[in-house]
Amino acid sequence: MDQAVGKQTAVKTDAPLSEGEKNAIIGGVLLSMLLAALDQTIVAPAMPTMARLLGHAEYLPWIVTGYLLTATAVAPLYGKISDVHGRRPTVYAAILIFLAGSLVSAMAPNMLVLIVGRAIQGAGGGGLFALAQTVIGDLVPPRERARYTAWISGTWAVASIAGPLLGGTFAEHLHWSLIFWINIPLGLVAMAMINKPLKKLPIAAKHHRIDGLGALLLVAATALLLLALNWGGSEYPWMSREILGLLACSAVIWSFFALRLLRAAEPLVSLEVLGNPIVLAGTLSMFLLQAANIGLAVYLPVYLQSILGLSASASGTAMLGLMLGTVAGATLGGRTIQRFVHYKRIAMIGVGFAILCLGVLSLVAGHASLLTVEILTTCIGLGSGTTFPVATVSVQNAVDQAHLGVATGVLTFLRSLGSALGVAILGAVALGYGLPLASEGVQAAGAAVEAAAFVMIFLAAAAMLLMALVALGLMPEKPLRGHPEAPVLAD
Repeated sequence: MDQAVGKQTAVKTDAPLSEGEKNAIIGGVLLSMLLAALDQTIVAPAMPTMARLLGHAEYLPWIVTGYLLTATAVAPLYGKISDVHGRRPTVYAAILIFLAGSLVSAMAPNMLVLIVGRAIQGAGGGGLFALAQTVIGDLVPPRERARYTAWISGTWAVASIAGPLLGGTFAEHLHWSLIFWINIPLGLVAMAMINKPLKKLPIAAKHHRIDGLGALLLVAATALLLLALNWGGSEYPWMSREILGLLACSAVIWSFFALRLLRAAEPLVSLEVLGNPIVLAGTLSMFLLQAANIGLAVYLPVYLQSILGLSASASGTAMLGLMLGTVAGATLGGRTIQRFVHYKRIAMIGVGFAILCLGVLSLVAGHASLLTVEILTTCIGLGSGTTFPVATVSVQNAVDQAHLGVATGVLTFLRSLGSALGVAILGAVALGYGLPLASEGVQAAGAAVEAAAFVMIFLAAAAMLLMALVALGLMPEKPLRGHPEAPVLAD
């Protein structure tokens, strides 16, 4: 158990934040989060140009993998650090690390330096994902917090759409380095927006300390697992000694990390947080939901090109239904959660609806029209999107203020890990049917691809959502803190 919990003190603010200051903080952290999200999507169209100008095209996937590894691994660390040292210095550190990585990447003379710069970017970007939700959690009580989840989902949607457009434009008409130079002024604007008001946020756990060994074990175990998930089936066969060795080493280090959590005087992730049934069920549901969503987002363009005959650009446009549906679902869930006592039913109904739509899509996959696919994928996004505000608010509402950063960091970590696992699982399904392995910039294999492969991919995504539905069903409900803005409905 976290022995320092009893010693916690909170630094009280001298003056409450005004609505204008709250909006400035939220706008600043969302802008910084937009930068980190953009850098997951903006580089893909420019990668061929980078390979041609910098050489060593064989290392091109590491431009993406390097960012993913560090961003996923550090997310729980930022949550703990912000609980100990306060949000403002931690947010500033994350932005500055991200900008330093952007500078290294923009000035990279060769592929190796570019990959190092991307890894540094990820070390800052991973913190921005977790800290944005944590800071919003500080500012707004749980009952009112869910509506801001739609802003976060909207930020991801903007990054998903604008990233490829900007990346392609910069690489084709200007210079690929502008992909990274653009982060510098935007990052400085974000820091200026949050500088003064963020000073007023309290430090909820001043006497805590960081478990350095636990942090090192977590980063190492995560990195090895992600390497196995990224390389399996593409660089090496899944049953090769390289992949099995990575998985075995990761399992061993995860075991040491679990032992460290049990024995450390103050573990990196409090056992009080890990043992909370709401946190366990909420983070598991988000993990499974993200695995299904990202896996589907990777293979849906392949389906649109292979079976429906769309071009690469047209298939990208057709993805708007899934993305906008997800934002609409998150907005709907965020605006209605405060009106219900049994608020988790919003997510359960949404996920059940998404499973039904995926089932229908699997039945008509071989002969569906584009309109039918657009309607079904929009409904899938609408249904699954309702889970994001419900899971996030439930997890944050389940812990006290001193552990808010840790709980949000764990949620962000498992969400990112679920993305990698979902791509790997659906990639294994694709391999079994002769489809290309999922990767950045994946291209269709040709018009002769069997529709049966996509039937199984859609069913596998539905199975992940079904497990997420079970996790939501097992999640206890705790009354949301805060004052309701509208009458609360019992059902």
